[in-house]
Amino acid sequence: MSANTDAAITGLVNFALRQGLAEQEDRDFCRNALYALLQLPPPVEEADDLFAGERAPHAMLQLLIADAEKRGLLPFPGVTGQDLLNAKMMGALLPRPSETIRTFWNIAEKSGIAAATSWFYQFCIDANYIRMDRIGRNIAWEHESAYGKLKITINLSKPEKDPAEIARLAKEKPASAYPKCLLCRQNEGYAGNAHHPARQNLRLIPLQLQGETWYFQFSPYVYYHEHSIVLSARHEPMRLTQTSFRRLLEFVEQFPHYFIGSNADLPIVGGSILTHDHYQAGRHHFPMDVAPVEERFIHPAFPGATLGILRWPMSVVRIAANDKEKACALAYHLLSCWRKYDDPAAQIAHQTVMNGEQIPHNTATPIVRKNESGKFEFDLVLRNNRCNGEHPEGIFHPHRHLHHIKKENIGLIEVMGLAVLPGRLQRELKAIAEILQAPEKWTGSIPDDDPLAKHAEWIDELLAAQTGPLSADQAMAVLKASVGEKFAAVLADAGVFKRTKTGKQAFMRFLESAGCQTVQASRES
Repeated sequence: MSANTDAAITGLVNFALRQGLAEQEDRDFCRNALYALLQLPPPVEEADDLFAGERAPHAMLQLLIADAEKRGLLPFPGVTGQDLLNAKMMGALLPRPSETIRTFWNIAEKSGIAAATSWFYQFCIDANYIRMDRIGRNIAWEHESAYGKLKITINLSKPEKDPAEIARLAKEKPASAYPKCLLCRQNEGYAGNAHHPARQNLRLIPLQLQGETWYFQFSPYVYYHEHSIVLSARHEPMRLTQTSFRRLLEFVEQFPHYFIGSNADLPIVGGSILTHDHYQAGRHHFPMDVAPVEERFIHPAFPGATLGILRWPMSVVRIAANDKEKACALAYHLLSCWRKYDDPAAQIAHQTVMNGEQIPHNTATPIVRKNESGKFEFDLVLRNNRCNGEHPEGIFHPHRHLHHIKKENIGLIEVMGLAVLPGRLQRELKAIAEILQAPEKWTGSIPDDDPLAKHAEWIDELLAAQTGPLSADQAMAVLKASVGEKFAAVLADAGVFKRTKTGKQAFMRFLESAGCQTVQASRES
């Protein structure tokens, strides 16, 4: 044991007191808890605090984890074991869930729900559940596209495991099926294991939505401000129903400063977790929020609600109404019509039959917010997950020529114009930038197992467009602009009605089949 270890424990306890994670009366309790879990004897006198200026717990945690690793205390080697101990130490400094819940709702009652979510967000940052030390590594920029400014991020916040650790974990089977998934409420306080992250520093806030218990929490790897998850108390598959839409609208009534949306409920066009019903929400404005309506409609059966087609690469119907029930009814009517809609000319089939089983293909990504005028605004993004021989990964999915940039599902966040690109691109873009700075070194011949092999055609295109060597800044600017354009193309691939004359006509056919009338046509009639 070293003096630095004692100082780190003192610093961590003082940080918890300073940030309101614990009270002054908890000092000795927290200190003893840390020494116990680190299997260290407490010194007679509390060590001096050498970390008094720290505004985050990372430096103290890193020192204590490194010391524990040297002494062989980590349950697993590498980042997995480090993260398990990290959460365990922070969990020893936090109030019980019931206390956190009381504080949240007390703040909401006294100062409003926006103040409560701000407090809870900072609480989760201080608890090191939201890993700001990792999130700060993400690379982000904006790209001016034909559809406004798209936001591009290269996600470096999820820890990258070394190959030896990946191989070892692949051979080990999970010890149990508890919790059933990463979204189950039983994660709160869970110690974790080699296959499941520790969650002693997770806190959930219970909500009532449509008479059912749901829970509000923040994402540990936030992609935007106050990136939150609203999850069902029950481990049930995601399904978009009229009740789902009512929940979304009820949530923005309770949290009017937030948007909320759901991933689609089918593979390929849905999110990464379809086994547990959940939504994503937050205090953030996305590029799609400000996309203009270019074609306006009404529906005679839903007076008081307006709708229109957005100028956006994906196929979005925006509904607005003062009455949330009217917004819900019209949105669900359109989804019901879409679920059974076919248009062979636009390659849209609502289902296929395989081995006597009907396989559905049409669904939607719904997003709800309150707009500046106080109306409920409901964006319904039409999706289809059908595959064919030409596009085995999905007809309305990023096509193969874009897989070198983005191959993964296009979920809720990306639908709205925020790209979440794989961390591998950091290294790959740097290597390509070096080629653009010294084009004479590029032969075009590259082994298939080289990380740049998948980018070879793109590199050729980039070099053909330039007249000579670029500076480092110029090369990166060119790459960022090109990646931005490719993300716009990714969204266009995912759009079921293309941004062409025939695509727009097909979109109009669908809305007319659902009983919608253009504003001009309705006036003439």
